[in-house]
Amino acid sequence: MTYSFRPCAPRAPIFRLRSSLTHSLLMAGLAVGIQAKAQTPAADDAAAHTFQLGTVDVREGRDTVSADEQRLGSAEMQRRNADTVSDAVRLLPGVTLSRNNRNEEMIYLRGFDPRQVPVFVDGVPLYVPYDGYVDFGRFTTFDLAEIRVAKAGASLMYGPNTLGGAINLVTRKPVKPFEGDARIGAGAGGERKAAVNLGGNQGSWYYQIGASYLDADSFPLPKGFKDFKKQPTDTGNYRENAYRTDRRLSFKLGLTPNASDEYALGYVRQEGEKGNPVYTGSATGRNVIRYWQWPYWDKDSVYFLSTTRINADNLLKTRIYHDTYKNGLDMYTDASYSRHDPTSSYKDVSQGASVEWANYSLKGHALRLGAHYKIDEHTDAASDKDPTKHYRDVTRSLVLEDTITLAERWSLNLGLSHDQRDAREVYQWPTGSASATNGVARLGYALGAGSEAYVIASHKTRFPTIKDRYSARMGTALANPDLQPETANHLELGVAGSPWPGGQGQAALFYSRVRNQIQTVVVASTACGGTTCNQAQNVGRTRNIGLELSLAQQLSAQWGVNASYTYLNRRNTSDSSITLTNTPRHRLLAGLQWRPHQQWELNAEVETEKGRFVPLSGSGQLQTLRLPGYGIANLRARYKPRSDITVDFGVANIGDKWYQFDDGLPMPGRSWYVNLGYRF
Repeated sequence: MTYSFRPCAPRAPIFRLRSSLTHSLLMAGLAVGIQAKAQTPAADDAAAHTFQLGTVDVREGRDTVSADEQRLGSAEMQRRNADTVSDAVRLLPGVTLSRNNRNEEMIYLRGFDPRQVPVFVDGVPLYVPYDGYVDFGRFTTFDLAEIRVAKAGASLMYGPNTLGGAINLVTRKPVKPFEGDARIGAGAGGERKAAVNLGGNQGSWYYQIGASYLDADSFPLPKGFKDFKKQPTDTGNYRENAYRTDRRLSFKLGLTPNASDEYALGYVRQEGEKGNPVYTGSATGRNVIRYWQWPYWDKDSVYFLSTTRINADNLLKTRIYHDTYKNGLDMYTDASYSRHDPTSSYKDVSQGASVEWANYSLKGHALRLGAHYKIDEHTDAASDKDPTKHYRDVTRSLVLEDTITLAERWSLNLGLSHDQRDAREVYQWPTGSASATNGVARLGYALGAGSEAYVIASHKTRFPTIKDRYSARMGTALANPDLQPETANHLELGVAGSPWPGGQGQAALFYSRVRNQIQTVVVASTACGGTTCNQAQNVGRTRNIGLELSLAQQLSAQWGVNASYTYLNRRNTSDSSITLTNTPRHRLLAGLQWRPHQQWELNAEVETEKGRFVPLSGSGQLQTLRLPGYGIANLRARYKPRSDITVDFGVANIGDKWYQFDDGLPMPGRSWYVNLGYRF
């Protein structure tokens, strides 16, 4: 098999000068890991290492994971080779992965897209202000303790825009005076990875440092793959212009002056760059063929979190944050990647604060009152000739939640919030405003042995983004400053816990009806150079019905099985001729685990889906393409020569299956990886 190198502009060195600190920490951490005295670590306790200040939902006065929420711990992410948030979250029921023509990995939760399911780190919002999207493939998992995914019952304390749920990336907190881990790895397509985490808890204060590097030149194309363009760009064994590099540095310093109070300052620096693989399908519409590269995709986040107990019945929590996101896009003229237009640069800044007061003085009640204030700014310099465009939104929210103990086994959670968003600066357009009210009611019944049955009814909203309201779509659209929020009504009935010895399962029936959904319509106007223009309006109505099932069963000391299945039926009720896209009707993930020896663990896994429709490239949302169903198999193995050393290796897509999540964008073929980890 020959390796096909991409023809493009030279890439930056693996570690650039501005990443010297990341490089130094990685090298120092690996040196410490090699020289440190070997220990026998206790079993991985995700709860103990979870940064509780970074959690949001509170039940009975403590941070917990409710039955309607999913949690994925760091040990499982490492075992499954889930190096990015997209790789990790797709393992959970109800979650679907998609990849668009901007080489962005999108997560859909029960059919809701990333604008409707915001992502947070330690409770601080990460989504980009301009369009509300997040490329989940840019966020790595090496420094995380766990990922929590909340759905219809997501706490209103997350703040506005959790129409379909919320995803919270919770970082680590050390429990020992000195602890850490280091990982290195390699994989198909020239993939290279290195990560180190160092931390220490000195009782009255603690620190946590993480640095990681994830890089790949390309990925293997599957067997039988064909580029259908008249002038193919992908004729070798590896995908062209599919390189990526992501560097991440995180730091956290915390003070714990007593058993109840905690104050922490966190900082995260991300640097990325990536190529945009060219479309390989048969469509010939406008803007289908794109020769794009992102020379930088950088993000800085600094935040302060605290919790202070005022007395036995009152608790005060705060979050203050400042987040900066910059990216640049080079649009080349052809596949030689030698000449491009002036770099299109974006800059987004978010800053805000939230305050939460919890009171437990009323018997059987846990009251929480919260307030959120957020400023979002977007600066767009499309080219050297175009004027700089600046936008600024201010969003406020008031939240009231109460957790009520009704009886020994019964509990009731009630939440109400009111949100307000004002456009304060919008380049040349008129300003606008919108408001929304949200509500959540959750009734739970404890079944014993950690199991619970529950029913959820909620009303959630999402404010339209700056792009929704003001993008001219390259001169083809009109602004709509007073575009109103999308609204969703959810009903969910579920049960989760341990149904029998050795088993852990979850089942949920859900129904969601969305109104005021934002869709593009054609209006009469001469402002776009003709007789009509496009405009985003609140005209859509959709409904989602589905079922989630998951079960993990330990059969014996050596054997275990697990499976999760999601059924999702989505329909456009405002126009049945429009097909909803990017989510499959059926999705199944199942695995078998075998431990033939104390040092060995073997895993076989199958992943299959069917019933996915996607937009036909270049034709907009009106024309869709039904993708064929697929099934792939993966094999993984773990070898532990010592309790502090792990060697993980595996092969994904063993059958070299040609499948895709979007038209003309193939997923990787047969791919291998090997990772070495050390804990100290």
